[in-house]
Amino acid sequence: MTEDLWYKNAIIYSLDLETFMDFDGDGVGDFQGLTRRLDYLHAMGVDTVWLAPFQPTPNKDNGYDIKDYYGVDQRHGSSGNFVEFMHQAKKRGIKVIIDLVVNHTSDEHPWFKDSRSSKDAKHRDWYVWSDKKPSDWNEGMVFPGVQEATWTYDKKAKAWYFHRFYEFQPDLNMDNPEVRAEINRIVGFWLEMGVAGFRVDAVPFMLETPAPGPKNPVYKFSYLRDLRRFLQWRRGDAILLGEANVLPEETKKYFGEEGSGIHLMFNFYVNQYMFYALATSDIEPLKEALEATRIQFPTSQWAHFLRNHDELDLGRLTEEQRQKVFARFGPDENMQLYDRGIRRRLSTMLGNRQQSELAYSLMFSLPGTPVIRYGDEIGMGDDLSLKERDAVRTPMQWSDDKQAGFSEADKLIHPIIDKGPYAYHHVNVETQRRIPDSLLNWMTTLIRLRQECTEIGWGDWQILEINNPHILGMHYMWQGSSLLIFHNFDEKAHEIVLDLEQETKGKLIDLMQNEESIADEEGQHHITLPAYGYRWFRAGDLSHIMQKG
Repeated sequence: MTEDLWYKNAIIYSLDLETFMDFDGDGVGDFQGLTRRLDYLHAMGVDTVWLAPFQPTPNKDNGYDIKDYYGVDQRHGSSGNFVEFMHQAKKRGIKVIIDLVVNHTSDEHPWFKDSRSSKDAKHRDWYVWSDKKPSDWNEGMVFPGVQEATWTYDKKAKAWYFHRFYEFQPDLNMDNPEVRAEINRIVGFWLEMGVAGFRVDAVPFMLETPAPGPKNPVYKFSYLRDLRRFLQWRRGDAILLGEANVLPEETKKYFGEEGSGIHLMFNFYVNQYMFYALATSDIEPLKEALEATRIQFPTSQWAHFLRNHDELDLGRLTEEQRQKVFARFGPDENMQLYDRGIRRRLSTMLGNRQQSELAYSLMFSLPGTPVIRYGDEIGMGDDLSLKERDAVRTPMQWSDDKQAGFSEADKLIHPIIDKGPYAYHHVNVETQRRIPDSLLNWMTTLIRLRQECTEIGWGDWQILEINNPHILGMHYMWQGSSLLIFHNFDEKAHEIVLDLEQETKGKLIDLMQNEESIADEEGQHHITLPAYGYRWFRAGDLSHIMQKG
């Protein structure tokens, strides 16, 4: 049923529990703290919260090394605190999706401890083992330069185990039906706890069948279909949001035939070309990326984002394109990661309010579901003195009080930003609430606008040929209503001329300011876009559009 497709028009807010709000004063964020900030999210217009892993963990990789899938890490509170959080979120109409991290476990998980105990152990085949040293033991690392191998020798097991990520994250053997059945139990457990779905971590690695020695990976997409079938059987409107940084021609397999796979996937491909356009004002590659990732089946959907908890991955760009983005947004070596990404937040990369607004207006207007990273709504900065991806994982800046209002503790899980233009004294929620034209209030307006523009989530779209290399024009149609959205990536202002051929010459209503565009005697609309400008218009049913530059 179409009314079950709530994700088509959702606004997703991504946060890490440990850095969002600390209630008990131990320097680590928790569910009680998050619960007390739900009104903030609700007032902003957020209707879906995506939580990073919060289960028990040694916490060697931001919680992505889980040792118990059925609990809450004591740093974050108790299962009772989680239930109360879910209750309060439901009261406010906020859905909750959580990370499903089942490509690997922590090496401290009881399953792995048993697996390495002997060849006859119950969980031995739950992981991937090799008696001999694989010839490709140091190939295929996800984090080159930081990670040294993908196969590690375990003295107790007297064998080598496979780990696509760090050595303390052994991969589960997805070919084992017992493992897949356990994953279903994990999914079923959290569905019973009230979650609305899962952000599925590292989807391609979940589906591969690793074996010692060089190989061409075989991906078993039937596992995705089975997971989707179980999920919908337990809760019909629950969703899977996949992390799969794959080429456009491969995405159909992940979405599945007639939408039988992942509901939503992050559009990493378009994300990289968005930043190329922001760095160079050349929008042609972005237009090509949008067309290359066009979705045909109506229940499938892209999730668009600007920044997330990892580095900005630029691996799909050409070397020349990547160097142009580095030069503009990450010129120092300390700003770069793995030779392919940038470990900075959006505001520090762009460096100015105009382009920040352009970037968010663009992301919200692309065909799909927008995902906001915590702190970006107030323009938080990064701390490049922290290692690797921790640079963008600093605590939320609530006020100019002690520790930015995040915690009463003297020592925090990560230090707050207390120096420079992005210090919490200057950039915080409390201050921006009181400033009418603050980034926070602007973002709140944008969220409301996106929720009112259902054409973006549901409608058909086309890219308008405007004959201007710096302006992206998008046209959406849904149930007799039209949206026209324009973005100017240039540092100079431009005027475009639109000739809208329709049965009734109507006017275009500007959705962001109290203006209208009325066609001249020749039936043309003259629309001005300032430097880094953007305009959203609603019109009637435009059966045909022709543009003149």
